[in-house]
Amino acid sequence: MAALIDGLPDAVALQCLARVPLSSHPFMRAVNRAWRSHLCSEEFYKLRDETGSSEEWLYVSARDPDNVWQAFDPSCNRWFTVPIVPSSVKHLSNFGTAALGGKIYVIGGGSDDVDPVTGDSGGIVATNEVWVYDPIHRVWKKRAPMLMARAQFACCVLDDCIVVAGGFTSTRQFIATAEIYYPADDSWKPIADLCQTMNSPCSGAVLEGKIYVIHKEVPLTQVFEASENKWVVVDCYFSQGPMGMVNGDLYVIFNGIVSREHTSAALKRTVCSWPSWYRRVGFGVAGLAGELYVVGGVTLPRQGDLNLEPLNEVWICRLDGERPTWRQGVGMTVSQGTVVGCVVLKL
Repeated sequence: MAALIDGLPDAVALQCLARVPLSSHPFMRAVNRAWRSHLCSEEFYKLRDETGSSEEWLYVSARDPDNVWQAFDPSCNRWFTVPIVPSSVKHLSNFGTAALGGKIYVIGGGSDDVDPVTGDSGGIVATNEVWVYDPIHRVWKKRAPMLMARAQFACCVLDDCIVVAGGFTSTRQFIATAEIYYPADDSWKPIADLCQTMNSPCSGAVLEGKIYVIHKEVPLTQVFEASENKWVVVDCYFSQGPMGMVNGDLYVIFNGIVSREHTSAALKRTVCSWPSWYRRVGFGVAGLAGELYVVGGVTLPRQGDLNLEPLNEVWICRLDGERPTWRQGVGMTVSQGTVVGCVVLKL
């Protein structure tokens, strides 16, 4: 067989190819079959990680249009549109998202298509379906469903597995059950229930190697002790609002104030304010390339106006230095409005 690059051993050629930015990979795959074969292999992306060439991309799904994701490449400041999620659930929202093994998982959730007469959410309040997106082959595939349908639940990656906990079921009942997903054999297994069932949606964050389940508008935090398969209630209250991890720290935006959260109340601190926050809700937050990204959302109507203004804007906060600074980024090119999914993928 011909060498990947004339004059170079294939091992050296792969080292060279691994350092090429992701945005150029579609062109590289078109060179020949050998390049395409290597660039579409998991071993190649492991090599990118080993050589320190991996890149972080931001993936966002907003309410408009339905079930569409966009990916942002910070190296070239461009948005790319991802193939539509092939779910039968219209306006899928309230799902869990996770980035694991170079893929994005969309887990559970329900329909945000509410019937104005009956109040029913498109006939589906909560689902147990699981979809995974492979950015190398640009395809969505169905994976093993959760053991229980749930929406508005905590969803976190821990030790190369996905843990989900809490939320509410298809009967609109809040639950305390939790389960763990093993991607190697595509299976879900039950784990210990939460200590308490709260009549409140919840979200999750991983700090210091532990999962913290945060209940909306409830001053209660539950922590998963993985080694003992148990949950404990801790005296730790996090700020409420969209959150993102930057360099291992958890940041939350609430009422336009950016705070750095910590398990110790003494170590929490207010970082800065977001100047463009006024009357804005439903935005997504994520940490990307050492900065805090705020994406999309809607502007609440002024008095006498009933219309919400959907936004495609992106604002970026640089957190290093004595004073954090804000700048406006490149807006989403297709999606706009309330953000229903926001996750960073390393590849």
